[in-house]
Amino acid sequence: MKTVRFGIIGCGMMGREFASVTARWCHLLETEVRPEIVAICGRRATSFDWFERNFPSIRQTTLDYREMLTNPEVDAVYVAVPHHLHREIYCAVIQSGKHLMGEKPFGMDLEANQAISDCLRQHPRVFARCSSQLHFFPGAQRMATLLEKNAFGRIITARTGFLHSSDLDPEKPINWKRIVAHNGEYGCMGDLGLHICLLPFRAGWVPLNVRAILSNIVKERPDGKGGRAPCNTWDNATLLCETQAADGGDTFPWTLETHRISPGERNTWYIEILGTKTSARFSIREPKKFEILEYGGKDQVWGCIQNGYETPFPTITGLNFDFGFPDAFLQMWTAFIHELLQAKPLRKFTGCATPEEAAMSHRLFTAALKSQQCGKVEAIPAQ
Repeated sequence: MKTVRFGIIGCGMMGREFASVTARWCHLLETEVRPEIVAICGRRATSFDWFERNFPSIRQTTLDYREMLTNPEVDAVYVAVPHHLHREIYCAVIQSGKHLMGEKPFGMDLEANQAISDCLRQHPRVFARCSSQLHFFPGAQRMATLLEKNAFGRIITARTGFLHSSDLDPEKPINWKRIVAHNGEYGCMGDLGLHICLLPFRAGWVPLNVRAILSNIVKERPDGKGGRAPCNTWDNATLLCETQAADGGDTFPWTLETHRISPGERNTWYIEILGTKTSARFSIREPKKFEILEYGGKDQVWGCIQNGYETPFPTITGLNFDFGFPDAFLQMWTAFIHELLQAKPLRKFTGCATPEEAAMSHRLFTAALKSQQCGKVEAIPAQ
């Protein structure tokens, strides 16, 4: 079996999630390649202990990512660091010739994203993708199948969103995602937005303009040192876009919500599309439930399909069991390695977010910031 040797830069939660995926690789039924973690890099040596106890394949630990990038044993790198470090580290990985899985938003702002994109154009042999796992839920894949078949007819309206209540408590201590210097001005859009844009972008939707309403709800939090610190990033964002479908025909309204303060929602990703022939909606809040309305006769009745453990890449889990976040993460990494080796995704909607899709999200979020500032509809540049 072929092995792709990985380094991890960033030993926090997402780095550990990827490591656990490699430990579960035997869960897959049909694979001729496996990932192996051979190197890790973090800001503190204390973060290495968990990795070293669980992954004897690790042969390099370092506090300096540049040391990892000179290691000939590393084929590809997963970078999971705060947004303000994306430009420097992503470009360094690309320039080293190693393949890259980066975290969203793939650069703190539009300028950083453009620098990363320019670097990729200068190194065309480097394969790069952006982490994006939620569209691997079976209900999301069912929605993707309808999009691929053009089953909706003319799209009337669409809604996508990612809702959290993680910041509902105003006494939750501040972290880097609430600080513009580390998170960027996008706030919640940069952290959550690409997740809800990926399926529409992959379907060929093009947002033409945006009216954004952004909210900074909790303006200060405990600083963890006995004092208070200002929160200067956007907690919630609601965007309304005039959007053109893939056929270049009529436009339709697309509403996007990225909320970190959404009472009652722990981690809810959703998509709803209403069309002239078919309508459908899915939310990971109820991951087994896929609702569909197919027109025929005088009555309009929403039907409900119960999703099973239906995955693009087969696993040992039976069809009738439950699918969750770790399963989506496993499918995403299988998709990354599949496309790395095969030079194309398994199917149109079973690939990770591309740098081009990440760049489109930056143009959208930059226009949203301008819309909020001027209180008007803002055009979104094509490129």
